Amino acid sequence: MAIKVINLEAGMPTVEAARMRMNQGLRTARMGGIRLVKLIHGYGSSGRGGAIRRDVQTQLAAKRAKGEIRGFVPGEDFSAFDATARQMVDLDPAVARDIDYGRQNHGITMVLL
Repeated sequence: MAIKVINLEAGMPTVEAARMRMNQGLRTARMGGIRLVKLIHGYGSSGRGGAIRRDVQTQLAAKRAKGEIRGFVPGEDFSAFDATARQMVDLDPAVARDIDYGRQNHGITMVLL
């Protein structure tokens, strides 16, 4: 099983444009039968977390609450210590070999559809 990568920060979009790119990418992944998505949103130039990152995680929390996604893991928690990350590895053991697994990368978020 493959992980679909969606780069939300390419071209330095506004938060709204990045949100639209994320929503379209998640819809396309779901329609294509993809279950795992890596969102690349960056961490913001301030070093304190960017607006896109915050918006992505707020939107994903709402989608999880509505049952639109099964879960998500912020990059800093993407490791064997997170229950949703372990679900992802159970679904596809190759996830444990992902370059960001266990690296505490604040610039990504993993989504389980």
